[in-house]
Order: sequence, then structure tokens, then C-alpha cells
Amino acid sequence: MNVQIQSVKFDADKRLLEFVEAKMAKLDRFAERSTGAEVILKLDKDHEKGNKIATITLHMPGEDLVASHQSKSFEESVDESIDALKHQLDKFKGKGDK
Repeated sequence: MNVQIQSVKFDADKRLLEFVEAKMAKLDRFAERSTGAEVILKLDKDHEKGNKIATITLHMPGEDLVASHQSKSFEESVDESIDALKHQLDKFKGKGDK
């Protein structure tokens, strides 16, 4: 899967980029029909909820699946977003079977 990673308002370090790529590679097994994905990592001002936001857009034939999560670490935000996408993928696959 072709994955584009953007970091907004900061420079993502190599370790974070490798983490995101590894997680997206695992997601690729669930999203075999995906045509690509975008991961946007963004810093927010909300320190209570956590200021690290990960938004993942998965391009599927005919529809884009999007999940976003905010937490105190990018790793947690990415994990939570991917979990949400897995649930959306289950529903997406269910649609195609009917």
C-alpha cells in the first residue's frame, strides 16, 4: 500500500515514521483492496486531552475511510485510529458481500 505521512507544525523523527509505516503495513493485510493511505500527524493546543492527533485516510474503491484520534502520544493516537479503521473495514467488507 502506498502510504503518505505528513507531520503538521513539527518534524516527525525517524522512529515515529518507522512506527507509523509498520502499523500501516499491518493494516494493509485487512485492507487488501485499498489503493493507498494518508497519515496526518498534527500537534494541537489541548494538553488536557493530549495534543497529539493522528488522522488516517484509507482510500478504498468508491469510498474513503477516515479515522482520527487524539491522545498524549502519537503512537497511541495512531494505534487508536487504526483500530477504528479496522472496525470500518469490517463494515465496508460486509457491504460488498450483500
